[in-house]
Amino acid sequence: MTSPMLAQTTEYGRMYARKANGVPEVPSITTVISQASTDMDGWIGHMAATAVIQDERLADCVGNPAKLKAIARQASSAAADYRDAAARRGDRVHFYAENIALRAMGKPHQAAQAREALKENNEGAFADRFDEWWEQFKVRPLAAEVTVWNSEVGYAGTLDLVAEIGGRVCLIDFKTKGTDRNGRAKSLDPKVVMQLAAGVKAQEISVDPIAGTWDEWPYPKDAMLLGVALGETEVVPMMAQPHVLPAYWRRFWALRQVWETNMNVAGLGQPLLAVPAPPA
Repeated sequence: MTSPMLAQTTEYGRMYARKANGVPEVPSITTVISQASTDMDGWIGHMAATAVIQDERLADCVGNPAKLKAIARQASSAAADYRDAAARRGDRVHFYAENIALRAMGKPHQAAQAREALKENNEGAFADRFDEWWEQFKVRPLAAEVTVWNSEVGYAGTLDLVAEIGGRVCLIDFKTKGTDRNGRAKSLDPKVVMQLAAGVKAQEISVDPIAGTWDEWPYPKDAMLLGVALGETEVVPMMAQPHVLPAYWRRFWALRQVWETNMNVAGLGQPLLAVPAPPA
């Protein structure tokens, strides 16, 4: 996950401040969305089991409990290792996308370095597919890595890209995706609609994070909302359908209340008190 200048990791999740090194005031969009519980037990178990059966040491460990335990210990972190590796890959792909946008806007960029970082990790195909999509859709970037704020509900976040495509202003969230067994980019999680709905409800954008200056939201509220799956074999842009946005926004609003309730409860201290027996 990328770390915008105004974002800070706290005990209540990632939060945003109004200026660099300021006091965190509101939760990030992704922190709010994470309040919706997701059952990962099946996936975690699958990753651990797969790590065991693919371990080259397994055949030599049969009948040796100590060696089998060593394999099991290592396999128990397989899901976390996979998640962390995927996050690092996602950061590299997002960094490339951001710098392609900066280059197109005539701003200082590190596009060459970003592409080289992908190549060094055997991920150059992500850059190739991204470039193809960029040219095919004739993307005209307006702003990259835009930090936004909503004071009314109380949240902030960072949009990957604001761009004009086909004459429409689009808010774009990139998701780096693996490849399925059919050679296609894996599908987007519908939760991306919540992320986009929260983004378009922004009231302000950060102008200078060091000084802490903000401007009113300058883009159309009816902008097209695109979740874009960035894969090694293809790039798949998906539009959030307008008729679902009110329901997804309400869900985001409700999760924001959950986050605040959880924070308030955590600050109350010990909720239960031992009761002594009554005097004789």
